[in-house]
Amino acid sequence: MNTPQVIIITGTSSGIGFVLAEYFGKKGHKVYGLSRKYTESSYFTSIPTDVTDNSAIQNAIAEVLKTETRIDVLINNAGMGMVGAVEDSAKEDILKLFNLNLVGAVQMMSAVLPKMRENKSGKIINISSIGSEMGLPFRGFYSASKSALDKVTEAMRYEVYPWNIDVCSLHLGDIKTNIAENRVRTKVSEPYKNVFEKVYSLMNAHVGEGTEPLEVAAYIEALLSKNKWKAHYYFGKFGQKIGVPLKWILPQGTYENLMKKYNKLD
Repeated sequence: MNTPQVIIITGTSSGIGFVLAEYFGKKGHKVYGLSRKYTESSYFTSIPTDVTDNSAIQNAIAEVLKTETRIDVLINNAGMGMVGAVEDSAKEDILKLFNLNLVGAVQMMSAVLPKMRENKSGKIINISSIGSEMGLPFRGFYSASKSALDKVTEAMRYEVYPWNIDVCSLHLGDIKTNIAENRVRTKVSEPYKNVFEKVYSLMNAHVGEGTEPLEVAAYIEALLSKNKWKAHYYFGKFGQKIGVPLKWILPQGTYENLMKKYNKLD
């Protein structure tokens, strides 16, 4: 990435998105940050955009293309968490989650692809989760929303290949951000209360002990320097990343027992 790139990043008002936008802006790239509220920064251009609103997305991309002749990179970072038992989850909360984590990301990709196709180049990173590879207790719908995005990513790799456009999922472990403040937390019914509170406390402790966002930025910078991508990349602490290959090789019952221990369910 020696040549300055035009980079669009969603969810830049805080957390990983803000750190990424400032990181790449400081490196000399032209960065546009899309989030629901305007974000003050000397290093990137903030365009207030609700990525669940396709009209707002189209307007934001049109704004970028007033001054840019290309879009080199899209980082689909905007997303939200959701915690609670599957049984207790309301339809409205499930739809809200999927509308942002899946539909919003798809709408963003659809908006930038015409310009990438015109230039016969482009890279798209969909920020996923290590938790998309397994059904996490009390985060079933979050896991499902990110897993759905992974499958869409895999399909798109075939579809946009003829135009030298590359797409990948970047599965993150726990990153030290304010994600806990923005999660949808469903009402927890009586049968689940005790075990949920134990798992929820552990969940927040893992975030507090997570990897620094700047390390994610450096990893993505190295990823963008690669000529060809794999479909999936995993970034996080060893104890979380190891859960993915273990799921592939262990019998289901053995893996579930390990997950129960990790989440202090037994």
